[in-house]
Amino acid sequence: MTRFASMVLGALLSLGGGAPALGADLQLYVADPGICGESRFLGKITSRFRHQVRNVPNLPDVAIAEFRDIHENRYLPAHEDRPIGRRYCGATVILSDGTNRPIWYLIEEGMGFASIGDNVEFCVSGFDRWMVYNGRCRILR
Repeated sequence: MTRFASMVLGALLSLGGGAPALGADLQLYVADPGICGESRFLGKITSRFRHQVRNVPNLPDVAIAEFRDIHENRYLPAHEDRPIGRRYCGATVILSDGTNRPIWYLIEEGMGFASIGDNVEFCVSGFDRWMVYNGRCRILR
């Protein structure tokens, strides 16, 4: 922690009388994942991942059971130099065999079928056998 941040934290704690007591039923604050956490995109990813593991040779036969820690890495709004708005998202997926894997995905605004709706591209770490998204999903990070 920087020296300035330490001083500010110390001042805030001294004004408030210390840290608040935590109860057993405390809900931790979880940041809203925004558009990255919308079920329409997570459903598309789950369905396409299932298709991928069935049709790409030498991939284990697993499915996405759950998404955790969904977050947006960056947002590039549509601009005259780049007409497509893009959101880069990340999460952790729990697979049906119980393993956790990082997933990276990109939501492209207005790039759905016939330019209606949004498109999503994704990469689950360790499942990009043909290196479509470069090593360790680097293109979508």
